[in-house]
Amino acid sequence: MFLVALLVSCQEEVSIKPAGKLRLDYPSQHYSLMKTDCPWTFKMNNIAEMIVKENCDINIHYPQMKATLYMTYQQVKGDNLEALLRDSQKLAYDHSIKASSIPEQPFVNPDEDVYGMFYMINGDAATQAGFYVTDSINHFLNGALYFEAKPNFDSIYPAVMYLREDIRRLIETIAWKQPTEGGS
Repeated sequence: MFLVALLVSCQEEVSIKPAGKLRLDYPSQHYSLMKTDCPWTFKMNNIAEMIVKENCDINIHYPQMKATLYMTYQQVKGDNLEALLRDSQKLAYDHSIKASSIPEQPFVNPDEDVYGMFYMINGDAATQAGFYVTDSINHFLNGALYFEAKPNFDSIYPAVMYLREDIRRLIETIAWKQPTEGGS
């Protein structure tokens, strides 16, 4: 009897702890108009770093989130628009193997002649967002967001949502330059 009482009394009391949640605070989004020698302008989040590459390819790097938006520019020439659109859609849907869903959001801004599609790639895919925009005559720009980490959607979800808002803002503010503004 003494041995049973000793064993029962030596156990720690079980205490229920409240569920803890990870809190990630990112700075408020403030945007500035970015001008380059490329044939378009756009607004970019001030926390990001822009790297202009050859042929007006641009990388927008977010060091705090270890993420980069890779943007590729191509001129529309002759009848290559259909191929550019097909390639951009294929780039997004190549991730359907790992993605749980890929909702599309069309974009239309007739005032600036900007038309495109925004892809929100949900799940453990290599990229979490992609887009393309075009004026259908001269310009075609596509982009894809990548993180410098193994894709785990649950872990990177707060950063994904923050960066998707940045990409939407970028798309909404794209304006093609006129040929006299130096570029196209």
